[in-house]
Amino acid sequence: MAVQLSKDTLRDQFVGKTLNDVVTPQVVLDLAKVEANCNLMLEAAERLQLSWRAHIKTHKTEELTRLQVGDKSSSPVNLIVSTIIEAEKLIPLLKEYQENGRKVNVLYSFPLYPSCIPRLAAVSAALGAGALSVMVDHTAQVPLLHTLRASAGHSPLVFLKVDVGGHRAGVIPDTPSCSQLIDALLASEAEGESELLGVYSHAGHSYASRRDWEAMNYLSQEFEGLRRVAEQVKERRATGRDPLVLSVGATPTATTIQHPDLMGTGADGDAKAAGTNGDTNGDAAAAANGTNGTTTNGNTTSPSLLTPVPTTHLKTLLKTLKSRTFTLEVHAGVYPTLDIQQLCAHARDSATLNASSIAVTVLAEICSLYPSRSPTHSTEALVNAGCIALGREPVADLGAVKGESYVGWGVLMPWGELSDTLPAPGPGFPAQHEGWEVASLSQEHGILRWAGKAEDEVALRVGQRVRVWPNHSCITGAAHAYYLVVDSRNAGREDEIVDVWVRWNGW
Repeated sequence: MAVQLSKDTLRDQFVGKTLNDVVTPQVVLDLAKVEANCNLMLEAAERLQLSWRAHIKTHKTEELTRLQVGDKSSSPVNLIVSTIIEAEKLIPLLKEYQENGRKVNVLYSFPLYPSCIPRLAAVSAALGAGALSVMVDHTAQVPLLHTLRASAGHSPLVFLKVDVGGHRAGVIPDTPSCSQLIDALLASEAEGESELLGVYSHAGHSYASRRDWEAMNYLSQEFEGLRRVAEQVKERRATGRDPLVLSVGATPTATTIQHPDLMGTGADGDAKAAGTNGDTNGDAAAAANGTNGTTTNGNTTSPSLLTPVPTTHLKTLLKTLKSRTFTLEVHAGVYPTLDIQQLCAHARDSATLNASSIAVTVLAEICSLYPSRSPTHSTEALVNAGCIALGREPVADLGAVKGESYVGWGVLMPWGELSDTLPAPGPGFPAQHEGWEVASLSQEHGILRWAGKAEDEVALRVGQRVRVWPNHSCITGAAHAYYLVVDSRNAGREDEIVDVWVRWNGW
């Protein structure tokens, strides 16, 4: 169990100061951008009449959790946690929502294992029946449901985890293992040990998208893969049960529900927003990206062969699944902060998702300069943010020529002395990239190199403060005990610290 710092003490230490007054390195969140990113997702899910389940693993804070679920909303509060300490720390907030009449449910998103049962049972007992969901992807985990029910006093809700291609966890559809697991879970349900809530997938492989909206192909694949499993459950399940939930997501796939051609798409699956007619396939967006907007070819195994904007296919699929009385749910976690990996994935077009949307940075200082030291004989710079402060999460090099695309560990943000001179990642990123990038890392050392033409290099100086956009905000955040929060809406005080959010680190 990790020691949690005092929010009040940290606020006394930091609030009112600026980013130029604090020790470095520090991880910083921009409240304006976090709120905007959260609102976009809530609005998209509501428009599409999709259930929404927010993953809190990226930030692990109460404050951002409130933004993810709409603190003043009356809708159900469905959450995902990656560690049990997150669920434990959520209990007061979830009790608050229950007192305000909101239904709550928290999913522990790791397949069950013996040592997690006592703590999960305590969470379940504290929140009451129907408030805890667990993940199962192997028949050997099913007996643990009995232990959990006996300890908590009521049956847990269960998601059957399905592998739709990411190969991180989950059972593969249409395999003997999948069929056996369905039978085991239905037997557990019939005996009153658990209740099968639905089927769940995580399309982590959607991070390989590199064209605007291309991740929508993976979203359709997720729904189609879950449908195959859910149909088998329906065939074998006793009547009278609640509709199965089909829960899909990853930030690239979930973000694509914000496509303008899906504006106004409701239960009937028809687009009603101004400028769309329900028969379009994202033609405007496709034209802007050099594609022809044609429909998909029906191939659900090779996304690279599909159109980048298959909105017609997705709308038809959503309509079909709703007609089968499935409850459709979308989940994601990185979207409030975004990061360099999300820019690479092009989940939206670059006009609506770009570097200015990234809400997380690491504040660091230039500690030394090394003229002519880089492989191209340009200057290298040392920052006091290595892999401990930034994380060591790569961006996959999917370019035609290896090494030409961005393969760094972070990108300097145009900020402070660099506000007007430093380029930011543009529409062609990661294939096209320029500016100061973190080229190599050790524990506390980060080495910056200039990417781009030598004559365009922007000078740095020793002692200069810089902010780095990290590759993966989940891993970056894990290195820090708290976030310093600024608000770029405060004109003239954009760098003033307005709050401190303490993370629920540990397991």
